[in-house]
Amino acid sequence: MDHSAAMSEANYAAILHGPNDVRIEKWPMPEINDNEVLIKMECVGVCGSDVKLWSTGKCGWDVLTEPIVIGHEGAGVVAKVGANVRDLHVGDRVAIEPTQPCRACTFCRTGRYNLCPEPRYCSSLGADGNLASFYKHLPDYCHKMPSNLSMEEGAAVQPLAIAIHACNRAGIRLGQRVAIFGSGPVGLLCAMAARAMGASKILMTDVTPKRLEVAKALAADHTLLVENSFSDQQTADKIEELLGGRPDVSIDACAFPSATRAAMLVTATGGVVLIVGIGGASVEVPLSNTMLREVDIRGSYRIANTYPAAISAVSSGAIDLKRFITHHVPLADTQRALQLAQSGEGMKVIVYVQK
Repeated sequence: MDHSAAMSEANYAAILHGPNDVRIEKWPMPEINDNEVLIKMECVGVCGSDVKLWSTGKCGWDVLTEPIVIGHEGAGVVAKVGANVRDLHVGDRVAIEPTQPCRACTFCRTGRYNLCPEPRYCSSLGADGNLASFYKHLPDYCHKMPSNLSMEEGAAVQPLAIAIHACNRAGIRLGQRVAIFGSGPVGLLCAMAARAMGASKILMTDVTPKRLEVAKALAADHTLLVENSFSDQQTADKIEELLGGRPDVSIDACAFPSATRAAMLVTATGGVVLIVGIGGASVEVPLSNTMLREVDIRGSYRIANTYPAAISAVSSGAIDLKRFITHHVPLADTQRALQLAQSGEGMKVIVYVQK
């Protein structure tokens, strides 16, 4: 598609006006500069952060104050390239890493661009998302997709890249035992990534039996249904019994305070607790127990340098995203897509933008 063809088409986007108020509306066509590309969007996944912003008007540090285009798990086809762009061409199929960091701060210059104070991260305040007919982006954060990746998989690469970054931060190594708290989309992808990185035994917890069934089918050796009546120590004891020992790494992918505490109690001495779920501003935790055993507590935020690895893992078959994608919805039904994701009925809901 050339630019004139793109300009002849209308741009429609999913606009969030307030809590539970998302509308499909005509939106200005993006105008690219010499260092940007215009992308005709094909598929966009629905993320838990989209659901939080839609249902409450806030997510993490972001509080909705004006209408914003949502969506940040996207893939599409390059429709126009700026004069200075060399590595992308019209017609290229790309998975979009949803950030446009400043490139100048200490974090950007040392490769930790996910910590940039001005990341212009898609669908966060000050940066519209890509659940739209057309979207503009920086070319070096648009990753070419191999021919054997579908557009759906290209969109789902985004949460996989988050999971791989989390596993990298946790230092997953061959032969380790891993416990993952929360069997939602990010938890499941962390398990799939950990398996591909050599974890020998993986246990997953959740409060929902259906999610544990999926976890057992796709990634987990063991599952634990956590009951409200369990104490933190009881949860830890059951995990240790099922795994045949303490996990070397525990990944908190749900950020429930009880899960965070149990993760800290059960992790092996000298091990790692990696927190990737976003919870409340403060949590009471068993700090002395953890500190005296030299258990490292680490955070994982968004994505840093893991899109190429995620794409390669899916292309090679090391990680199967097809079974992870459960629902397919047209743009006009974005509200239903958000409801499906909120309900936990499926794992990954994909919106087809051009339908």
